[in-house]
Amino acid sequence: MSTEKELHARSESRCELCGATDSLTVYEIPPASDGSADQCVLTCSTCRGQIENPDIVDANHWRCLNDSMWSQVPAVQIMAWRMLNRLRAEGWPQDLLDMMYLDEETLHRAEAEQRATANAIQHIDSNGAVLQAGDTVTLIKDLDVKGSSLTAKRGTAVRNIRLVQDNPEQIEGRVDGQLIVILTKFVKK
Repeated sequence: MSTEKELHARSESRCELCGATDSLTVYEIPPASDGSADQCVLTCSTCRGQIENPDIVDANHWRCLNDSMWSQVPAVQIMAWRMLNRLRAEGWPQDLLDMMYLDEETLHRAEAEQRATANAIQHIDSNGAVLQAGDTVTLIKDLDVKGSSLTAKRGTAVRNIRLVQDNPEQIEGRVDGQLIVILTKFVKK
């Protein structure tokens, strides 16, 4: 049986991410797919277009991940995890990520794309040190947090930072329990 036929049977001819029934195609999960059904998902043209072109992502379209993230198919779990991570700045995807469970092997596969991207993009602090996910950094100036009355004070330690994958000048971290985006030029390792 061909991969496409297996995917149509597995998904009942629906997009495995949003449930659409039109313009379905096989999407091989990067970075290392062998083309088997275990490493592919059946996607509609809308999902595929937004996966392949992050500049046209419509965050509201991806609210469908609230359902598909519970799929028992590891390939679907991987794509749901990756899209939720890409949209994390929207706020609501972080809640879903906090609820989502991936076994160790599936999580490793899901993070593979981030590892490949992280090797290409380096986040550099104000002193020229390379930042890694999970590092602790210190703010070097008072920062007003947009959309909040919070002022992150100089000298505040931000633990367990996350790297913004598509922007080497930004990191994410929690200050006073609030997840904020911080410019790397305002932190030191």
